[in-house]
Order: sequence, then structure tokens, then C-alpha cells
Amino acid sequence: MMDLLVFHKDAHEVRPKEAALWSLFWVVLSLLFNGFVYLEFGKQAGIEFLTGYLIEKSLSVDNLFVFVLVFSYFKVPARYQHRVLFWGIIGALLMRALLIGVGAFLIREFAWMVYVFGAFLLYTGIRMSLQKETAIEVEANPLIKMLRRIIPITNRYHGQSFLIREAGKLVATPLLVVLVMVESTDVIFALDSIPAIFAVTDDPFIVYTSNIFAILGLRALYFLLANIIDKFHFLKYGLSIVLSYIGVKMLITIFDIHINTIVSLCIVAIVLIGSVLLSLAFPRKDHESLMPITVDDGGEDPISDAPLLNEGTKGPKDQGTEG
Repeated sequence: MMDLLVFHKDAHEVRPKEAALWSLFWVVLSLLFNGFVYLEFGKQAGIEFLTGYLIEKSLSVDNLFVFVLVFSYFKVPARYQHRVLFWGIIGALLMRALLIGVGAFLIREFAWMVYVFGAFLLYTGIRMSLQKETAIEVEANPLIKMLRRIIPITNRYHGQSFLIREAGKLVATPLLVVLVMVESTDVIFALDSIPAIFAVTDDPFIVYTSNIFAILGLRALYFLLANIIDKFHFLKYGLSIVLSYIGVKMLITIFDIHINTIVSLCIVAIVLIGSVLLSLAFPRKDHESLMPITVDDGGEDPISDAPLLNEGTKGPKDQGTEG
């Protein structure tokens, strides 16, 4: 809450320098906590935390692609994006606590769930490598459809407010729609990343804390990489290899074959670094900035090309009362 109420109290566009400093802060804090885990719980726990952190951090980069597309689709002014990501990450921390608790329970009560998770990760890895460019399908999102049934949605931004009052009625702004999109996207990605970390350790504490520290730095990483992330076009294949490897790692335990955590850490690191280096060495020939995030900060304009919003309440000439 200090982040929102003190450091980012006023809405502003997060510049690369500020994002780089915050990214460094979160990485250092994560490594310090990793040191605490190492000293308090032993070498194996320390390695498991670092491996889980690296897996979650790398898989969360896939989230960044979608965040860029969502912000671009809804023309979210750059100065409001931090607020959306802040509350999105708070929601992600709560949702992942629930999912990790469920995952830990299933693995503890049903040993064969390890093979289910493994098969799911192998399938996900293969699907990711074959998947075409990501597209935003707002109309198909069930949470957005549900939101429209519950509350009218205006097609104008009203500062950084998620909800406003118009003619005495509570109305959602497009910023709330964007927040719902971000939250629902994170849940989908969590279904990949959480089973992947259970392949490293079945300790819920290590699984959750490695998730937390990776996600806490996600917002700063977004502002640091959003304008260049589409340059890493081989990263998708690196992530698919990582997911497939982890899936196979879980499946082969049925034959009592167990891969050392240090080996897994090295494989994940080599694959991810290799995919980034390949992207830089062999850039797209048709490369353009595919997903710009900078939106004209005059941005209280209506969103004319977001179909679901246009079906909702139209922004009136008077700006309503922000709530």
C-alpha cells in the first residue's frame, strides 16, 4: 500500500529510469529473501526458492505481452497504467494463495495429481510453441460479460477512477474493465506457472513466496520492457521448452527418475538466456513496434473501438461524479 499511497500517490507515467530502479529494488529484495531461506531452511530450500522464482519470473513475461495488448486495445492513458497493475497484482497475490493452497492439497491427498500436472504442462508447452500471435477477445471474456450484466459501463475514462456516479447511479469506467481483463489473464497464466513450481518443490511456503517475489516486480518490469518486449520473439519458444521440460520432469517420476533441482535451475536459465540472445542475434526482418503502450495523455476521450463498452452506457457530456 505504501507503493500506491506514498510513492505513486499522484497518477503519472512511469518512465524507464524509474522502472529500472524499481526492478532492481525488487530483484535485490528477492535475492535477500532467498538468502534468508538459505540460512533458515538450508541449501536445498534456497535452491528451490531460486528455481521457483526464476520459473515464475520467466513465465510472467508472457503476461507482459498480454498487458501491452490490453492497454493498447483500451487506449489506457500511460499515467493510469500503474494503478491498474497495482490492483491487478494485489488480486494476483490473493488468487495465487488460493490456487497454491488447492494445488498443495491435491498433491498431498492424491499423489497421482503430479502426473496430471505434468501432462498438463507438457501439453501447454507444445501448444505455446504452436500458438500464433496473441489476440485480445474482450467479447469472449465471461467476466466482462458478467460485469456488464451487473453494472453499466461508460466509454469514457474519468481520471484514475474505477467507478463513478452518473445521475445518481453507480457506473463502471473502462479502467475497471481493464482491471478485470488483467486479473482474468493472470488466473489463466497461474494455471501454468503454479504446477510448474510444484515440480520443483511441494513446500507451499517456497511455492508461494517465490511466486510473490516474482509477481511483485512484474509491474516495474512491465514499464521497463513494454516498448521492446516484442523484440524477444524467440522467448515464446524458450518458455515452451521450459514448460515441456518441467512436464516431462514430473511425468518421469512414475519410473522413480528424479532430476536434481540444481540441474533444473541450470536448464531453465540456459534455455531462457539462450532464447533472449537468439532474439537479439536474429531480429524480426519485418520488425516494427507491434504493441505500443504510450497513449496520448489527453486521454479522457471515448473508446470508440471497444465493442463491449459501446454496448454499455455512453459517456454523457457532463463528466459525472467520480467515486
